[in-house]
Amino acid sequence: MRAFVAALTVLVLALPAWAEVKIQEVTSPQGHNAWLVEDHSIPFTALEIWFRGGTSLDAPSKRGATYLMTGLIEEGAGDLDARAYARRLEELAASFGFDVSDDTLTISTQFLTENRDQVIDLLRTTLHAPRFDPDAINRVRAQVLSGLRSDQTDPHRIAGASMSEAVYGEHPYATEGKGTIDSVSALTRDDIVTAFRGAIARDRVYVGAVGDISAEELSVLLDQLLSDLPEKGVPIPNRAQVTIPGPVRVVDFDTPQSVALFVQQGIDRSDPDFFTAYILNHIIGGGGFESRLMQEVREKRGLTYGVYSYLLPRELASVYMGSVASANDKIAEAVSVIRDVWRDVAVNGVTAKELEDAKTYLTGAYPLRFDGNGRIANILAGMQIQGLPIDYIATRNDQVNAVTLEEINAFAAGFLDPEGLSFTVVGKPVGLEGTN
Repeated sequence: MRAFVAALTVLVLALPAWAEVKIQEVTSPQGHNAWLVEDHSIPFTALEIWFRGGTSLDAPSKRGATYLMTGLIEEGAGDLDARAYARRLEELAASFGFDVSDDTLTISTQFLTENRDQVIDLLRTTLHAPRFDPDAINRVRAQVLSGLRSDQTDPHRIAGASMSEAVYGEHPYATEGKGTIDSVSALTRDDIVTAFRGAIARDRVYVGAVGDISAEELSVLLDQLLSDLPEKGVPIPNRAQVTIPGPVRVVDFDTPQSVALFVQQGIDRSDPDFFTAYILNHIIGGGGFESRLMQEVREKRGLTYGVYSYLLPRELASVYMGSVASANDKIAEAVSVIRDVWRDVAVNGVTAKELEDAKTYLTGAYPLRFDGNGRIANILAGMQIQGLPIDYIATRNDQVNAVTLEEINAFAAGFLDPEGLSFTVVGKPVGLEGTN
């Protein structure tokens, strides 16, 4: 750990003044907002356009529509079919990336300054006139269905699906955003068009731009891209009611190694104690080989190759989760040790050294995120959608360093719930009875 921290310190000193990233807030004549970091050192720009909602916007009977639609956006637009569209992007030396999660649909664009106007014309056509050709629908649908069939034999996927259903109930988070084999097979072109119109709208858009573009140029670009989009999309679902199931749930599956996910109530990103929880998680299970879980479950007992935990503060619900895999005859012990770690930290807290090491790592690693226009543009869009202030980059490490030992241990005592920690185990665990 010391060698890594020393190397990290040298690297950070060699990086640009990332904490002084100058973010401009740009508002176009027609009222569209974006955050911009100008960098005219190379003739290149990265543009991130994010829409709130994601796969959570699907109607229950149309699960998977937004996921399938996102995979089809790049399959042609306007007069260009899929092949012509791909060829046009190649001619322009540009890239478009389309992705979707439970909460967001994202468009990532990178282009050279000399081709900016033509790239933005193509992106505008993509946003306003996607083709959704029948042959493309059939091709992409087949890819999605293949993935869903594969998921049915993946213990990690099975565990995730089972836990989500138990934790989130009737909320969209309870089911896979990719849909099911039955729901995806039944989707029509009209369903895909409806999903597109419900997701791509002005009332939920966030834009981050980094590179060789001025505020004035970005302002024009925003109106060109966004002004003719629908004003409002499908309503965002209400927050989920999180229900933590019993101590252990077992899903029988024929495999020599059991997979376990564990969960307890989490913490929202907007909570004043979020950074305290963030550091605490790094110490418990987010810090690689130095974490408590890795030391107790792997290093001391050899029960697994890897165990980790992570905060999952989604827009409509927050949980604290983790994962471990172990042989069927060892998973019961692994579950017991994880619960013991939870209990020990809740009762006895973390040490001053653990806190300082975590701070050193988390503050030292942060500048490494700012290693290109694309990643910085992604950060800008993410900050906006999370409601973070425009000076967050400059103050983030100060917030990490401000957490004291007394604060983190008092927080751990109230936050960690060793008895309420729920495990979903997929496999044929020996000596582990489910409380399903």
